[in-house]
Amino acid sequence: MEIDKIIGAAEKKCEKLFRHFEEVALFNQKKVLDAFRDNRVALRHFSGSSGYAYGDAGREALSQVFARAFKKEAAIVSPLFGSGTHTIWVALFGLSRPNDIILSISGKVYDTLQKVIKGKSGSLEEYGIEFESVNLTDKAEFDTEAIEAAIKKHKPSLIYIQRAKGYEWRKALSVAQIDEVIEFVKKITKSPIIVDNCYGEFAEKEEPNANIIMGSLIKNPGGGLAPTGGYIAGDRALIESIEARYSAPGLGFDIGANPYGYQYYFQGFFLAPHVVLQAMKAAALFSEVFSALGYQTLGTISDITCAIRCKNAQELIKFCQAIQAASPIDSHVVPEPWPMPGYENEVIMAAGSFVQGSSIELSADAPIREPYIAYFQGGLSYEHAKIALKEVLINML
Repeated sequence: MEIDKIIGAAEKKCEKLFRHFEEVALFNQKKVLDAFRDNRVALRHFSGSSGYAYGDAGREALSQVFARAFKKEAAIVSPLFGSGTHTIWVALFGLSRPNDIILSISGKVYDTLQKVIKGKSGSLEEYGIEFESVNLTDKAEFDTEAIEAAIKKHKPSLIYIQRAKGYEWRKALSVAQIDEVIEFVKKITKSPIIVDNCYGEFAEKEEPNANIIMGSLIKNPGGGLAPTGGYIAGDRALIESIEARYSAPGLGFDIGANPYGYQYYFQGFFLAPHVVLQAMKAAALFSEVFSALGYQTLGTISDITCAIRCKNAQELIKFCQAIQAASPIDSHVVPEPWPMPGYENEVIMAAGSFVQGSSIELSADAPIREPYIAYFQGGLSYEHAKIALKEVLINML
């Protein structure tokens, strides 16, 4: 079997898709550049802060750049968010009160949110906040009839949408799908609509037209340079409510020191459209190659993730181990499944990345459960992804 020929043939099939990704990246790069210029970002905005960090110009400018690029009124962008899950938790609690009901209209949420919803140590359930959900249809589309019935039954205070597939076997929801259902929901209720935008930023020309979007900076919008953090962007009044949960009532987003400065956050966001382009091309190539080899795959044009259905647990583990071995950092380490905090099953994660757990860098992860799906994403450069793909195939075949 000639692996180079297989990859070459797959690249040829992906040419039209690659051109589409390049067009999207160019559009988004101009959008981000305009956000920098409109907010007059300067060298002084890179400086760190200490103590209370009142008047932190870098924190304020970075948030304004995000808001402008994502076409939102305001944003909270902070290295004090420890993960995407932490960021979403802050938004949910900032917008919910005891006896409220949150309704997910995109089905089951990502594994790490399960303990945010139910369980001990401050979950929504402990605060008397219910979380209901409506499944997508068999075709991974919004079930508008079921959504309307659930809204009328539960009268939710908040509508929740997860853009990415999570650990489900479905394509990521497109911005067009999300915006269409948002318009539908707005005719039924005035409750705010919030979107977990993780893995989707800059994959398309626009971001969801929701009241709030949120995500992690060690995924797409950090461009591979942001060392930590998250963002929440949307309607100003809602952002102000979330700010009180971000720190404390009366303090909001006026505090929150970052003694290490903001250069990598600004620079990463500026590079993000190009880096997302690399990851999108990588996901498309992996999907095409494994499909040609007889595997079931789910690529997407709406986020950076490619799902590959392996034959058994051993093959799934082998795939992730091969990704780790093809990484620039910790290539000598062999990942094994383990009971990772926040997940229902044992999880294997391959992330030989410069930033620990960075999903915009070449990585793969999976819960060890049937039907044994490997979730591949990221790649700071398409060239690295192509080299890694060849080594993965050699290892597996």
